[in-house]
Amino acid sequence: MKKFFLLIFLAGLFLSVGAQSWKPAGDKIKTPWTEKINPDKPLAEYPRPQMVRDNWKNLNGLWDYAIVPKGSSIPQKFDGKILVPFAVESSLSGVQKRVGKDQELWYHQSFIVPPNWKNQRVLLHFGAVDWETDVWINDVKVGSHRGGYTPFSFDLTPFLTRGGNQKLEVRVWDPSDKGFQPRGKQVEDPKGIWYTPVTGIWQTVWLEPVAPAHLSQLKTVPNIDGGNVSVLASAQGTAAYDLVEIKVMDNGQMISTGKGVVGQEVLMSVPNAKLWSPGSPFLYDMEVSLVRDGKVLDKVKSYFGMRKISTARDGNGVMRMQLNNKNLFHYGTLDQGWWPDGLYTAPTDEALLFDIKKTKDYGFNMIRKHVKVEPARWYYHCDREGILVWQDMPNGDHSPQWQMRNYFNGKEAQRSAESEANFRQEWKDIMDLAYSNPSVVVWVPFNEAWGQFKTPEIVEWTKGYDPSRLVNPASGGNHYPVGDMIDMHNYPGPVMGLFDPQRVNVLGEYGGIGLVYPEHVWEQGRNWGYVQYKTAKEATDAYIEMAEQLKKMIPFGYAAAVYTQTTDVEVEVNGLMTYDREVMKLDEERLRKVNQEVIETLK
Repeated sequence: MKKFFLLIFLAGLFLSVGAQSWKPAGDKIKTPWTEKINPDKPLAEYPRPQMVRDNWKNLNGLWDYAIVPKGSSIPQKFDGKILVPFAVESSLSGVQKRVGKDQELWYHQSFIVPPNWKNQRVLLHFGAVDWETDVWINDVKVGSHRGGYTPFSFDLTPFLTRGGNQKLEVRVWDPSDKGFQPRGKQVEDPKGIWYTPVTGIWQTVWLEPVAPAHLSQLKTVPNIDGGNVSVLASAQGTAAYDLVEIKVMDNGQMISTGKGVVGQEVLMSVPNAKLWSPGSPFLYDMEVSLVRDGKVLDKVKSYFGMRKISTARDGNGVMRMQLNNKNLFHYGTLDQGWWPDGLYTAPTDEALLFDIKKTKDYGFNMIRKHVKVEPARWYYHCDREGILVWQDMPNGDHSPQWQMRNYFNGKEAQRSAESEANFRQEWKDIMDLAYSNPSVVVWVPFNEAWGQFKTPEIVEWTKGYDPSRLVNPASGGNHYPVGDMIDMHNYPGPVMGLFDPQRVNVLGEYGGIGLVYPEHVWEQGRNWGYVQYKTAKEATDAYIEMAEQLKKMIPFGYAAAVYTQTTDVEVEVNGLMTYDREVMKLDEERLRKVNQEVIETLK
């Protein structure tokens, strides 16, 4: 035991000395949260709010890194320290170097397994790593993963040594825009609407002890019409007769209990349900236990919201979206989710929450998460704050043709079998990540023909995999008569470019009002927006004028609109906020007033 505490002391001393040498790299603008980062343990919050266990260990912090030619062996020497979980190209990593398709990024770290985890399985979790990952523990390769946006894990138990430090090595390769994989806005030559590439670990890395038989996934589907919620619990290491027992609580008071076989849906009664909505984002607490012969083998805490998203015709026969069986106009911002200091990764959890709260402060009730996926905590914050989410798939290259104002009659993108299979797997993983979040109400598999292929087939699969949500087949086209809506893009002002009487009609992008604050830009002299203004009043007036135009179109068909965009991003200066989140560029009070009027136009 004395030896163990000595190791802990030495590890802590090492981290403290290393933290003193860390500082953000480069001279780009930073957010106010940069100064709040603790390099000993950045992003220290529990990373998986919908499956909470008490015991876990955060591995974020300073790791060794090396950038070497692709195909190299495990490095014997490293280039320096990198702050995990910030991508190597970011300022907050402390490195800010490019990798590219011909090189790969290696990480090295060591950790100690707490002695009270004895006789349990030890899982190593990665929140997200972009893009192809191999992992070694104590010189043994334990697994690989492809996918840049979703969590994955490995069971380390057979490969751990008795006592002392455990050696962890991670290899990452990411071809950025030279590969077929989903990459969103990342390109090797960033300009205009395209941004700096992101390589490597960009979400929390953590350890978790679990019983040999343990819960591995929860999926909840609310049914407000039936007064119940479906709970599907998956598990590993179970026997045929193991059960799951579920408790539902309302502010600490138990309202429902139930049990069922592992891997089978359990219907839990939710009497007189308190419905989740942007105006009242009520969440029920849930406790799920894995039980064998009356003994609890594993237990997790979770939550869910009772809400329904659907479509129906209004009194004039126009298709509308409904939340909880009532018409609701979805009005939100195009949210890229990028940060000047952390790129894909918010510097702190407070920063991650900030954009959501500010979007609501501006009077919006929705966010379109644009060709990016966020950590699980972001969706948790949306659930708690009460904001609707449209979730995009981060697509790759453009299709040969893009037709915005008619149903598509051209040739779609031709993908290789490997590319197509990878798309399907990553899209499923993204849907699994947010399957149980009540805030997520629309899936968007394609955007503006970017890598769009086999649209009817992908939309049909998406609807079948999650029938509880709406599917926006292709935001901005290419358009097919499938899914739940047709989505037009137009800049700068709103127009009704194409009307579909059988589906919901939405304006998936418009606006792009540019305004430069010279002290808060990514680069001087290269700033870009769809339309530029010189003062905050001029920009706010232009926004109000567009909102008034939009209000007139709602009775004739529009059921949702998405304004571009939440923040400036790199050389784009068309955000409601500057990229560093220091300046609210458009008048918050005036926008909130007109935005509420837009939403209330549809009753």
